[in-house]
Amino acid sequence: MDQVKIRRALLSVSDKTGIVELAQALAAQGVELVSTGGTATALRNAGLAVRDISDLTGFPEMMDGRVKTLHPKVHGGLLAIRGNEDHETSMAEHEIAPIDLVVVNLYPFAETVARGANRDTIIENIDIGGPSMVRSAAKNHESVAILTDPADYALVADGTTTLAQRRKFAAKAYAATAAYDAMIASWFGVVDQGEQFPDTMHLALKRGQELRYGENPHQKAAFYIHGGPHVQGIGQARQVQGKELSYNNYNDADAALELVSEFRDGPPTVVIVKHANPCGVASAATLADAYAAAFACDTVSAFGGIIAVNRPLDRATAEQITSIFTEVVVAPGADEEALALFEAKKNLRLLLTEGLPDPARGGLTAKSFAGGWLVQSRDNGIVAREDLKVVTKRAPTEQELADCLFAWTVAKHVKSNAIVYARDGSTAGIGAGQMNRLESARIAAWKAKDAADKAGWAQPRTIGSAVASDAFFPFADGLLAAVEAGATAVIQPGGSIRDDDVIAAADAAGLAMVFTGMRHFRH
Repeated sequence: MDQVKIRRALLSVSDKTGIVELAQALAAQGVELVSTGGTATALRNAGLAVRDISDLTGFPEMMDGRVKTLHPKVHGGLLAIRGNEDHETSMAEHEIAPIDLVVVNLYPFAETVARGANRDTIIENIDIGGPSMVRSAAKNHESVAILTDPADYALVADGTTTLAQRRKFAAKAYAATAAYDAMIASWFGVVDQGEQFPDTMHLALKRGQELRYGENPHQKAAFYIHGGPHVQGIGQARQVQGKELSYNNYNDADAALELVSEFRDGPPTVVIVKHANPCGVASAATLADAYAAAFACDTVSAFGGIIAVNRPLDRATAEQITSIFTEVVVAPGADEEALALFEAKKNLRLLLTEGLPDPARGGLTAKSFAGGWLVQSRDNGIVAREDLKVVTKRAPTEQELADCLFAWTVAKHVKSNAIVYARDGSTAGIGAGQMNRLESARIAAWKAKDAADKAGWAQPRTIGSAVASDAFFPFADGLLAAVEAGATAVIQPGGSIRDDDVIAAADAAGLAMVFTGMRHFRH
């Protein structure tokens, strides 16, 4: 059966968006409207004739509305196969009328949790009758249409549905109930029972958009949004202008936002990212000064990079950003002059977040591989000054200590093995993703010298810098490479069996070194 004329519709929604308009359109087509509770009241207030569900079932709503649609005259009308002789006989014998359209959206469980409701209120917002009707209607989609999304209401306003529509509605409906059950299961396991890693883990993600391709043109890709409460990130950012974001844009923009969020309560800070690694990070008195310092760290890699800032963009910063080709800019806001400058760069994507994520927030990260997933808690570890242990004869100065903590914060977001030199609140050189720590130290030093040569400085900014290592130095060679580059202070986790050798080498070079007791591998 391809086209079905809607003769009877059952409307029962929590979110009333568009329901009156849909009911009016259906009524104009001669459709009988059956409804429940607040939905029926809303339709009657709009002047529509509505049949109560209790009139259809011959049974009153009871138990504070917990029992109203769980009845054979509802589910029989949804599940009966049209044209099946046995089903038709049963319908006639029990006076069950067919229902051709169901419009349902579910109790606001996630919203109830998000607003901090108590446990009893949360339990009351677990919908039972709604998902049951959705599943019954979706199963019998050959004859029955199920709408769970107000965006689809206009598709049935003419009083008819096609088989292709009903199949699409059914798929969407099962996805909606699966996501709903996943949220409830997650709340019971993680929140109510305190299980960080429950026996069964559910992901409820909503597709934001399909992308042109993935990391490479031969790969397919899409961006899915986590719809849970209190989520703030790239998925919730508002794109003001520019082309659609690519897979790599999303990946790099997320890396930039996560790093700049570490400085959300600090001075104006700019992060420049290329291929998910920071190539320049700086804090300064103004955003424009911070950008200039971050850009100077690696002027080559910054071309075509992704930029994130921790302050609303102003004209002076926007002028510098738009002076070279930039793929994406992420900011909590932007003034009118900055927006006007960006508007002239049609291909630049500007994302406004209205805020920055909390770097100390909890949550999980996941990575798929053949046959399974690796799941872990977020790396939200933060080291404060009082957590540091001075292990050398010389303690760091206040400036060295500040540079150590700055370099350490950046190193947390650099792919391992990671080495970061920093001085005066700015990265001097970054070594990322090498197979050994010595090479990362050398590469970072080389990049600092290259930056100095390009800028015409007398010496690289590694002279007098602090150096951070994301994990311990297994040998003294990596530390000696930092000494050769001009570093005077070191911050590292410690914990190697050769710590004594590394400390001795630091003392011999006159370095100040502190241990964090925490590492930040990032693979």
